[in-house]
Amino acid sequence: MTTFTGCGTALVTPFRKDQSLDEQSLRKLVRRQIQAGISFLVPCGTTGESPTLTRAEHLRVVEITLEEAKGKVPVLAGAGGYNTAEVIEIATELRHMGADGILSVTPYYNKPTQEGLVQHFKAIAKAVSLPIVVYNIQGRTGVNVEPATLKRLAEIENIVGVKEASGNIGQMATVLHLLPEPFIVLSGDDAITIPLIALGGRGVISVVANEIPAEFSKLTKLALAGDLAGARGLQRQWFALMEVNFCETNPGPVKAAMAMMGLLEPVFRLPMVPPSEANRAKIEAVLKSSGLLAAARSSHAD
Repeated sequence: MTTFTGCGTALVTPFRKDQSLDEQSLRKLVRRQIQAGISFLVPCGTTGESPTLTRAEHLRVVEITLEEAKGKVPVLAGAGGYNTAEVIEIATELRHMGADGILSVTPYYNKPTQEGLVQHFKAIAKAVSLPIVVYNIQGRTGVNVEPATLKRLAEIENIVGVKEASGNIGQMATVLHLLPEPFIVLSGDDAITIPLIALGGRGVISVVANEIPAEFSKLTKLALAGDLAGARGLQRQWFALMEVNFCETNPGPVKAAMAMMGLLEPVFRLPMVPPSEANRAKIEAVLKSSGLLAAARSSHAD
């Protein structure tokens, strides 16, 4: 149950100018991630604009990721939402396709009670034998998975971990104190990967790894190896990029940055829109100062 450790990438979903799924770019992105040494891949999370994907597109994105991964890295596929029965349906299809696990965001908008959360995840776990990582992000869903609730969920055999994006280090410390050692606690915020690992966390599901998979994988590996000084050096080097990725709602900035790097078309599905001109200028400035634009141009010239 230690498959999903290290640095996993919350993959963006590339679209063509006509709004259709850009399968060719997706394949290139997945290959780039694997070549860079990423630990695992997370297609169709919320960074992948999954709420705007049709069921067929959702399955196709995961299918392409699995085809390109070819067992080289595990695939933790997104399957979450506020309709438990629908989550079970898509998770069942993902299991049949060969996904290695499911990342399931807590139900949003309807703000279930803690008991409701337990019963929601219990039902998914009972119906689908895959390992399940709970995704806790109160800022987006309106509900927090309390540490005591996670402790109950951890008693279910195939609920193996949590992506903790509460931003609350105290809560993360409590989770790591309360839960048994095999339970995987992953950071959902790039900028606090190091402190979470220092507390006993096992890695990160990362946005910035879309742009810098090799560098952020290295930061995570250094932190996990106890080389906090080395990890902090990379944190200082890349912190501006981590920060600018959230100058507007994710995945707006990261997709804009990747477009500037020549990795995809800057296309979003409503209600997501491109970042403002002011924020695009900020993103471009960070890419220039970090050398990513020059590196991208050099790569495309080759």
